[in-house]
Amino acid sequence: MFKYILKRIALSIVIVFVIATITFFLCHAIPGGPFDREKPLNPTILENLNKKYNLDKPLGEQYIDYMVDVAKLDLGPSYYYTNQTVNDFIERCFPVSFLLGVCAMLVAVVLGIPAGIISALKQNGWQDNILKILTTILVSLPNFVIASGLMYILGYKLELLPVALWGTPQQMIMPVLALSAYPLSYITKMMKSSMLEVMSSDYIRTARSKGVSKFMVTYKHALKNAILPVITVMGPMFAGIITGSLVVEKIFAIPGLGQQFTEAIFNRDYTMIMGLTIFYSILLISSILIVDIVYAIVDPRIKLGKEKVE
Repeated sequence: MFKYILKRIALSIVIVFVIATITFFLCHAIPGGPFDREKPLNPTILENLNKKYNLDKPLGEQYIDYMVDVAKLDLGPSYYYTNQTVNDFIERCFPVSFLLGVCAMLVAVVLGIPAGIISALKQNGWQDNILKILTTILVSLPNFVIASGLMYILGYKLELLPVALWGTPQQMIMPVLALSAYPLSYITKMMKSSMLEVMSSDYIRTARSKGVSKFMVTYKHALKNAILPVITVMGPMFAGIITGSLVVEKIFAIPGLGQQFTEAIFNRDYTMIMGLTIFYSILLISSILIVDIVYAIVDPRIKLGKEKVE
């Protein structure tokens, strides 16, 4: 397993390098510059800014300098905010996005797994039909539509919750619900499908024929194997929740990385765009690696490295 982990880490570094390279050249391919404004700056000021941030150098030199800084985990200064770096924003804003993502993931897992089990055990019953309708609606609606609906109904009409900002438990409820809607429905559907497949397996039929109780068959024998596909997607899904919170954070005025990323695009803050893209890609790649390792630990039939799956 140790060799496998080393290979995956090396591959992950290569992937991050490729992402950083593509992001760098795409940002520099955009017409205009980071200091272009609706009201043009004085040419002397513009020249000094370009010199300060080394934008007067050839593109190749800029790329090498940037990649050397990235290797040192220095994502560079912000072009828009004076005397602040991308690392400063990550240190300040990521805990907010992380907390939002953790809460949304907990809601999705805690509600989605039991809902999937119920839907499988009560297939074609009224419980299953209700869950089908709810999950289909939640999958179909984008999170910004759900966020706007929650804000209008719970915040404006019923006045039960504050419509924006972040800090209190009441302010967290609507963003968490909006962000957890899609993963909740996805986990429910996946858990149902996996549970139905496992429940039709030979070893489950054997356990039933031996008189094992329904509870033991479901929660001791079936659940352990049925939950494996859900574990597989949880890591990338969690990273996706954090990176997918851009619009939700903007709607609810949450001071997280998502809001900062959208503002960086409007402000043409190229180093912020590049830095956050690299940071998000590291999160996603790391989560996939962790899930692979956890998957192998949970299911001992899986062997890593050169060994085949038994």
